[in-house]
Amino acid sequence: MKKFVLITLIIILIDQSLKIYIKTHLQLGDSIYIFPFFKFYFIENPGIAYGFNLGLGYIEKIIINIMRFIFIIILLWKIKTYTKYKKLIIPISLIFAGAIGNTIDSTLYGLIFNTGTIYDTIYNKWIGYDGLSKFSNHGYSFFMGGCVVDIFKLTLIDKYINIPFFGLKHFEIFKPIFNIADVSIFLGINTLIINYKYFDFFLKKIFNK
Repeated sequence: MKKFVLITLIIILIDQSLKIYIKTHLQLGDSIYIFPFFKFYFIENPGIAYGFNLGLGYIEKIIINIMRFIFIIILLWKIKTYTKYKKLIIPISLIFAGAIGNTIDSTLYGLIFNTGTIYDTIYNKWIGYDGLSKFSNHGYSFFMGGCVVDIFKLTLIDKYINIPFFGLKHFEIFKPIFNIADVSIFLGINTLIINYKYFDFFLKKIFNK
């Protein structure tokens, strides 16, 4: 149990520290090149993951956040069962920390920052903002109305190719922009899948099968 708590807290701390630093030091769309194929690229994601959303505005955000809360509660409810098995501690910790990390953004950032991406009901689209965000007692949105901060841009291929009869076309492999919480969830789920019997056990315990 101590290992689970320690891993979870460390990941949440790193995730939130980096997100808050980026949000208060970069403007939307700013980028910092680290390697030719990897850079920091600041965007805000109003959807589920990797920028995906259904275009339902704040209703979608509220539904997503309720689903996140339910998932977190289920994990907490079953956590004593999972932590009895050593091979489950790390992957469950990764998934749990990632879920909490992104839930903090989407539930609280609208309350604690003065600017953020908001939904325009007239044009039915999410609108960004100019300048740097600052902590504020008067947030830019409501509880569960914030957006998730995404940071990392991994570009495997990004080039224009001249194709006969079609002309110059842009090709980019791996467009999603993500954060540490996303990476944590991805690693946790894939670790469970690799150890299939533990993944099967995890699902059975969630659904009481």
